[in-house]
Order: sequence, then C-alpha cells, then structure tokens
Amino acid sequence: MNSPQPAPAPAKVTPNLGLKDRNTFGLDASAQLAYEIDSAAQIPEVMRQIAQQNLPWRVLGGGSNVILPKVLPGATLLINIAGQEILSSDSQATLIGVGAGVNWHEFVTWTLENNLPGLENLALIPGTVGAAPIQNIGAYGVELANYIDHIEAFDVEKQAFVTLSNSECRFAYRDSYFKQNPHRFIVTKVVFRIPKTWQAKIHYADLEKQFESNPIPSAEEIFLAVCKIRTHKLPDPKVIGNAGSFFQNPVIPNEQYEILLKKYAGLVSYPDAPGKRKLAAGWLIDQCGFKGQRMGEVGVYENQALVLVNHGNGTAQDILGLAKCIQVKVRKEFGVSLEIEPNIF
Repeated sequence: MNSPQPAPAPAKVTPNLGLKDRNTFGLDASAQLAYEIDSAAQIPEVMRQIAQQNLPWRVLGGGSNVILPKVLPGATLLINIAGQEILSSDSQATLIGVGAGVNWHEFVTWTLENNLPGLENLALIPGTVGAAPIQNIGAYGVELANYIDHIEAFDVEKQAFVTLSNSECRFAYRDSYFKQNPHRFIVTKVVFRIPKTWQAKIHYADLEKQFESNPIPSAEEIFLAVCKIRTHKLPDPKVIGNAGSFFQNPVIPNEQYEILLKKYAGLVSYPDAPGKRKLAAGWLIDQCGFKGQRMGEVGVYENQALVLVNHGNGTAQDILGLAKCIQVKVRKEFGVSLEIEPNIF
C-alpha cells in the first residue's frame, strides 16, 4: 500500500510586492498579492483561493517579455519551479524534463555541457523555460516548437493538471495555444525532445558572417557566436531596461514584397512559408529614422532599432506611446503593420 504524499507547503503570499527586479524593462510596478509558486502541487490551492475571492490573476515568470502597469491588481503568480533531468534516451532522441521557473539561458548552457546540442541558436534569450513555449521563442533560424515533445500544465478551466502534446500546443510564429488562451493554462514543466542527429544552422546573415572561414562550426562555437551577436545588438537589462525584440518580424505576400523591393533595393527579408516573405522589422524601423531616438524616459536602442529601452523612469504608457509612433510611421512608409511582441499586462 502506497503511503499518502505529504501536502505541499503553502505558497508564500506577499501583499504589495515590488516587481521592478522581476521585469527586464525595469518598470516600477507592484503586485497587489504575489504568490511564490515553488512547486506545481501548490497551484490548485492557490487557484482555489483566487476563485473564492474572485480575484483577477496572471502568471509572471522572468518578466522578460512583458509590459507592466503601475499596479497589478489581484493575484500575480511568480513561477519559481526548478529542476531539470534527462527522462529517457534512445538512438533517436533524448527527452529532458525542465521546471517552468528555470532560467532559459542557463538551461541552454546545461544542454551543451551535457552534450545535447540543438538549442544553441536560442542562447541568451532572457526569461524562463515555462514562458518560452507560450511565445514560441525563436532566433537565427531555430524555433523552439521543433524541440518540444510535450508540456505539463495546470488547466484552470478543468481544475486539473494536463499534458499537451506538441501538436496540441498549436505552435505558430511567436504564437501558441497558451498565448491564445492566456487565462487557461499555467505551464509547470516543459519536456524537450533533442534529436541525436545534429546539424549546424548558420544560414542567418549575422551568423554566416561569424563563420566565413569556418563553414562547419561546432554547437559550442555557434553558442558563443550567438552570445557575441546578441550582446552587441541587445542591451543588458541590468544596465538599461528592455524586453529584447519589441516587434515581430512581419510576414507579407510575395507580391507585396516584390513591389517593396523595387522601391527599396536594400530591403532585408528572409524566406517564409510558400508565397510569403518575412521582413526584418528592425530594418523598417531604422529606415524611418528611429534608431537611437529618445522620447522622454524611453527610446529606441542605438545599436538595434528593434529594441525599445527604458532610460530609467519610463512607464508602460511611455513605452506604448513610442511603439504607436513607430507603428504609424512604418505603416505610412511601407504599408506594413508591426505587431508588438511583449505581453501587455
């Protein structure tokens, strides 16, 4: 007879918790009630309390892809679920289970230390493992969706833990079933499927330049190159507040692309789905003269027009005001709409 499992320690609750160090924009925000979630087993009771009090709620991981208001009303779940382990390995692939609160870059580093290459192109992306599939993060020709086996989550609608296969996650460009249903699932664990066969992916221009004299780099060399490129292009949030790439790269029909190319010979783009072309949003913004510009306490980063920055005392309203100016000008100049990448709380 199995002995009953001990009940988990209750989640720590802190009223009016400051979140300036829990969002990479460095916005001066606070949570009316902050719940520290260290174990998936704590979630049902926390959600019961929230429902009982009829509180609005949201999940916050590393805060690297969010724009926070001055006060987050109701309950904010801070996901700190740790741990990573190899679950199985065969001739085809290795399965790795990772807690939702694990730092993404630290996990990528761990995979290489354990001779499990594949995620190196996604190095130095800020945030947590649990947040990564919600946005379906991607960089330098690699999308996270290609490496996910399944995801464990708490389904608030069903009040039960569920497992979603890769196909059930409905991944698309910077999108997923989780993002489409923001108040339904709380991701607790991500299980990765890392194939045993590995091939270098260096076809993005910035990465190709790094390996002009070394066309067959190792995973470790790609990892270091990606870190070097990102460090140059993207500011350190500890130095200047930012959420990395602020706009999604727009995808347009080939016909529209051909028209733009005749007018703008230097148009930066990449192949996408059949009949589609992905434009570099940073290039579009740069052509509109925004790179390095400042608007009060916020601005556009001097080394990468795709990044909006907080110079110290900016607010969500300031950031969204600047974003609107950029969207309007890019639309007027190129006839292309830019979508904001971070989640607006």
